[in-house]
Formats: sequence, C-alpha cells, structure tokens
Amino acid sequence: MNHHKTYNAKELKTPNGNLIIEGPISGNLLKDYEFHKDLVAFRPPEQQKKALVEIADLPDGRIIIARERDTIVGYVTYLYPDPLERWSEGKMENLIELGAIEVIPDFRGSGTGKNLLRVSMMDDAMDDYIIITTEYYWHWDLKGTGLNVWEYRKIMEKMMNAGGLVWYATDDPEISSHPANCLMARIGTRIDQDSIQRFDQLRFMNRFMY
Repeated sequence: MNHHKTYNAKELKTPNGNLIIEGPISGNLLKDYEFHKDLVAFRPPEQQKKALVEIADLPDGRIIIARERDTIVGYVTYLYPDPLERWSEGKMENLIELGAIEVIPDFRGSGTGKNLLRVSMMDDAMDDYIIITTEYYWHWDLKGTGLNVWEYRKIMEKMMNAGGLVWYATDDPEISSHPANCLMARIGTRIDQDSIQRFDQLRFMNRFMY
C-alpha cells in the first residue's frame, strides 16, 4: 500500500484572520502547536490533541490542520476504520476513513472545512485509496449552529464534496437508522475493479444474508 505522505500547505484568508492549512503533519510537529480550547466536539482539547499525535504517526494515519499562528483551530483525520465497524471487515488495505473533522465556531462558514479537505486531496497518494466517511446526525453541533438536521446535512455534504466525497447507498443499520445519516466516499483514480466490488459488498452486507 502506498503509505507515502506528501506535505501540502495553503493560506486561507478569513474575516477572523488568516489561517495556514497544512498536512499531513507529524506527531512531533503537532505536539508543538497549541490546541484551541473550543475544539471540544469529541473529547477535551488536551485529550484530543494526544489522540491526534498518535494517529499522525501511524503509517495509514493522516492529520491535516488549520492553524492561526501556533494555535490549531481545525483539523481532519484519516486512518483505517475502527476494527469494530463493518468497514474494517473486508480487511481492505486501500480503504481509509475520514474519521473526524472539526473547526472552532469562530472559523465556521469561512471555507475552513472545505479547504482542510482540498489540502488533504492535494496528495497524490490519496488516489490509491477509497476514502469513506460516515455521517451521523447525533455527532452534529445542532445546538451550537441553530441548524436543523437537514440544513446541517446539506452543509456537511457540500463540505465533503469539496474533497471529492459523494453520497453512497448502504444498508448499514446505524446509517439506515435515520434518513439524515449517510455514507460518503471518494474512490481514488487508481482503485481497481476488484476493490470497488469489495467496497460494494461492504456497503450491502445484508443482501447476502439468507
């Protein structure tokens, strides 16, 4: 598997200040940056920083960050799917998951999320992967944004589209449990037909059960 990671960076001008969007970055570099106190979607900032440092140094792990000077204000993670999820059952070396994307409230709506995804895909190695993401409405900040489920889903979809991820059907019970949940994926240009078929079998496991 092509675990080669090519670093890319770009500057993003926003109404709240200029950001550097860069990655994949190493765990060592991550350690040197401050983690913004509003990055609380998944766990307290210090704990989340620790988790990202660990992911950054995995062969399949990738962290792209948005930072204002030395403070990280947004990030996206890529790594192999959790062993407990159906997406790992195919044991596909060329399937990775966009596990988390988070941007602090001050920089939402300024294209930060979209640019995190665009910088991720600047790396040619991403064309060796099927990249998936599973969106569950209970992870969304509906209260903080004041959006309803469908408005939030639309924003998530647009953001993922910026990285080339599009909606895919699946019979996964958790995703099927609410119509706003969804599976999105980007199939790299160098993915062979056999891998696409294996991905299709993962998407629709229940149809093969009698």
